[in-house]
Amino acid sequence: MTWFRRSKENIDSGNQKKEMPEGMWTKCSSCGEILHKGAVEQNLWVCPKCGFHFRIGSKEYFSILFDEGTFKEHDAKMTSKDPLNFVDTKKYKDRIKETIKKTGLHDAIRYGTGKMNKRETVIACMDFAFIGGSMGSVVGEKIVRAIDKSMKLKAPLIIISASGGARMMEAAYSLMQLAKTSAKLAQLSQKKIPYISLMTDPTTGGTTASYAMLGDINVAEPGALIGFAGPRVIKQTIGKDLPEGFQRAEFLLEKGFVDVVVPRKDLKTTISNLLSMMN
Repeated sequence: MTWFRRSKENIDSGNQKKEMPEGMWTKCSSCGEILHKGAVEQNLWVCPKCGFHFRIGSKEYFSILFDEGTFKEHDAKMTSKDPLNFVDTKKYKDRIKETIKKTGLHDAIRYGTGKMNKRETVIACMDFAFIGGSMGSVVGEKIVRAIDKSMKLKAPLIIISASGGARMMEAAYSLMQLAKTSAKLAQLSQKKIPYISLMTDPTTGGTTASYAMLGDINVAEPGALIGFAGPRVIKQTIGKDLPEGFQRAEFLLEKGFVDVVVPRKDLKTTISNLLSMMN
């Protein structure tokens, strides 16, 4: 008796391991959907299933808000010093060097000028990837310079916040930035130049206590965590359960701390319209 034997495997039995190229997929931390990174990027880094806004950096925000080819960065290579010779698990100066190498950024904020729907605009944007978007002396100085540029050009200012708060490695030097930036924004207000604050996830600590909440109009992205102390700290302090959605953008909108919550795809149009109304 002769048995039939297949000499070539033409049907995929499903037992063979398929190689998946690294970095092609990501998981939505809100709904758990596995998403192709290319599709997420095309959707401005927003989950197409549930609308969750992924954290993005200054490079992405500049590309979203500025007209193509108009962005010019200023003071790009300004870096923090180590006035206190601070050491925790490692030396602060070493942490700075490692973070610069890892992220390609020189500190937790970048600013520049360009056109937004053909309107000359100054935008400063924080990067959470750089030591948690912490606010140190460089962040404060760059914001002041962005304000100076705004006054010189008589162009509106937008500050995009994404921060865990003041940078503990710079201690009092970091806390001084709250007063420094707030005083400078008061000068901008006296010149009657519009300032729009855009708060993204997260905007907390000293950043919230200063420039992030001082906008002529305070805008937030959907679901952004916004507050001074975090929900866990507040709950431990008062010993009570917090309301659902506490410190999220929609909750703050309801309570009057935020003026408008805007999906990322509508940011450029909405901010442009707001600026037109303010002129």
